[in-house]
Amino acid sequence: MVIAEIIAGGVGNRMKMQVPKQFFKVHNKPILVYTLEVFEANPMVNEIIVVCVPGWEDVVESFKTKYNIKKLRAIVPGGDTGQESIRNGVEYISKNYSEKDIVVIHDGIRPLVDDEVLNDVIATCKRKGNGVSSLPYTEQIFIKDTDYSTKEYIPRDKLVKVVTPQAYTVGIVAEAYKQAFATNIGVSKSSYTNTMMVELGHELYFASGSNKNIKLTTPEDITLFKALLMTLEND
Repeated sequence: MVIAEIIAGGVGNRMKMQVPKQFFKVHNKPILVYTLEVFEANPMVNEIIVVCVPGWEDVVESFKTKYNIKKLRAIVPGGDTGQESIRNGVEYISKNYSEKDIVVIHDGIRPLVDDEVLNDVIATCKRKGNGVSSLPYTEQIFIKDTDYSTKEYIPRDKLVKVVTPQAYTVGIVAEAYKQAFATNIGVSKSSYTNTMMVELGHELYFASGSNKNIKLTTPEDITLFKALLMTLEND
């Protein structure tokens, strides 16, 4: 079984909105719903769990009927950090599903994930035990010598950008979160499941990525999202 864990636990301070960014409406539909609809329509995904910012659980519950999200099985409260939110969802899944099942972790504010990416992440996990959406890194990255200068860069052919969706075997990722929080490894404010797994010694396996799979964190991202929606609708 494949369970999607959609992370909607953030408040989105950078958006400067009155509502959490995942509930901001674009063309009269919440961003989170665009994301949920992708997983709802994908035949490889069996069930959906949403990790929700506290106080918005009833809103997410209403999506089941209002937007026909039939696969939504549970709404789990988010934590104080991103890693706590993901851990809460993983703990719920580990208690209610088999350790051999697959959990696909995805940011609720990445609404343009497509089936090609999602399917390959799941297929890679079935073969290797995990699969992370990845893309070649196309910018130049320099290492700071001081706050104002540099003398060293990292060659681009050594870099890969890893984002969500990410798929893991339930038993392995659940045990990893227990270890991480017990030892304070891979649980910093900037950590995510992929970085935590590497810090704990796990090898990650690359799956397909897409440049359309943008994360909506600033008002400019919303503008880009609207433009991409228009392009997709006209295809």
